[in-house]
Amino acid sequence: MEMQAFWEALQFVVTGNDEVWAIAWLTIQVSGIATLISVAIGLPFGIWLALTDFPGKKLIYSFINYGMGFPPVVAGLMISLLLWRYGPLGNLSLMYTPTAMILAQTMIAMPIIIGFSFTAIMSVNPLLRYQFLSLGAKKWQADWLLIKEARLGLLAAVIAGFGRVSAEVGASMMVGGNIKGQTRVLTTATVMEVGKGNYEMALAISAVLLMIAYSVVLLLTYLQHERKREIR
Repeated sequence: MEMQAFWEALQFVVTGNDEVWAIAWLTIQVSGIATLISVAIGLPFGIWLALTDFPGKKLIYSFINYGMGFPPVVAGLMISLLLWRYGPLGNLSLMYTPTAMILAQTMIAMPIIIGFSFTAIMSVNPLLRYQFLSLGAKKWQADWLLIKEARLGLLAAVIAGFGRVSAEVGASMMVGGNIKGQTRVLTTATVMEVGKGNYEMALAISAVLLMIAYSVVLLLTYLQHERKREIR
């Protein structure tokens, strides 16, 4: 029975289905925008945190580490409380919309990208920065050269962030509601189809999700190796 469901799913993916591809496109939009926002905020903050010394730095980083393992359903609950009708942002009517899902996924991805960025910068030999300064580079130039040295690790931060949000279910279900044609993404659709006993459909949707995730990771990995060749 499992093999039959697998072959039916494979045929389903090959022949295509308008509804599944629409869900896939929404998944790419939601997870892609959430990743871009997380990168735009998380990368600079992680780099700044690594390059700056100040009291309380270790405390802030401990919260970042804690956020990297933050349960997605709790993130979804927090966003729900903000966007619910009587919440602080309830008048914006964002609950059960793709925007709410983007906010929830951004909240999930942000600590991961900050943490990986921080680690990438800290993994570079600290003496390298002083060497740049001793050679006459200004502080911002030394920092920029240090960032370039850590760019492979920074790309890994982007990969990790996208991987986390593209596989997320709980928060998306909580703030999006899995509404057909509006907020249904590949992960929530898979859970729904399994609940209905439509395993061939669930396998097909999962296959599409895996193809999308692998395509993005493949592109980022290619860029990562291109940067590695430049270093050599």
